[in-house]
Amino acid sequence: MADPGPTPPTLGASLKRLFRTVVSVLENRFELLLVELAEEQHRLFEALLLAAAAAVFGLLTLIVATAAVVILCGPDHLLAALTGVCLVYGVATTLLVWRLRVRLRHWTPFSATLTELKKDKACLEEPS
Repeated sequence: MADPGPTPPTLGASLKRLFRTVVSVLENRFELLLVELAEEQHRLFEALLLAAAAAVFGLLTLIVATAAVVILCGPDHLLAALTGVCLVYGVATTLLVWRLRVRLRHWTPFSATLTELKKDKACLEEPS
């Protein structure tokens, strides 16, 4: 007697394989989300550090500017030195605030996760 060949997979086996595939995809997306969450935590810390530095240098600018006004009647070279330090702190504050604004403007949280989810959606919507 001839061998009938391979038997077609049963409905149960097909459902089990589909379930494993879905779980694998969900696990992959969850791992990606966790990686991006760690990256966002790092970016947030960096942004807060820049904001704190900008605040410190802004405060130093005000302190030096105040000292310059108080010493206005003092020797000319002392006023020039305080003005120079005030300008340096002011430039530092301006640069830090500018850098913070650039970072916040280009901040796209969870972009890789959203891209992968959009790809998944597109694959599911394609006509077979």
